[in-house]
Amino acid sequence: MAASTESTAHELATVADNVGQYRRRVAALADRHVGTDRDDFVSAIHEAERLLRTAERGLLRAVKSAG
Repeated sequence: MAASTESTAHELATVADNVGQYRRRVAALADRHVGTDRDDFVSAIHEAERLLRTAERGLLRAVKSAG
């Protein structure tokens, strides 16, 4: 792997890790409101969590394809 590709893969892995941390934080925020009368709010938070999971997976696929 070229140094440039390796550097980019490393940075992508770091970003993926950060996105994963945000995803977990967002999930925890939803948990606080599950079972309340705010299903719309919880649904929106869960959708954001799913989108973050998708982003995390995409970043990890890019890292894997670099190697």
